[in-house]
Amino acid sequence: MIGLSRKSVLAIEAVVDIAHHGKGEPVSSRDFTDRLDIPRRHLEPVLQSLVRNGILKSIRGPRGGYVLARERRRISLRDIVQAATSSRDPEFPETSALGRDVIEPMLTDVFAAAETAMDAISLQDLMERAESAGVLPETGSYEDFTI
Repeated sequence: MIGLSRKSVLAIEAVVDIAHHGKGEPVSSRDFTDRLDIPRRHLEPVLQSLVRNGILKSIRGPRGGYVLARERRRISLRDIVQAATSSRDPEFPETSALGRDVIEPMLTDVFAAAETAMDAISLQDLMERAESAGVLPETGSYEDFTI
């Protein structure tokens, strides 16, 4: 099974938490690191990457924090994962002809299929699944992205 890095999972958790608790207002990193029981030092680089990649916006000041930079339905799972990781394409070590000519192309196809599947899952979908699983309290309809 292809797994996601810990940074990718942290990024997904943070974005879902911000989308759920923010409701148009900035969510401080302290608030969601406390809720998710994550050390801030582990999450800060991930948050910075999410800001650089246009998933989140950082708001400075005493009431600052993070807000979504786009509508929930316009942020895909793949967007979040790619923002959290430094490499967008799988890298393969030097290998034999079998690895180079057979295994690498097959794995490239597998990764492409996984990316396609992640493109089809929006942040809104993740939030609805979290509500159904009882992980996030239901709030009815979410206030969507505001400028």
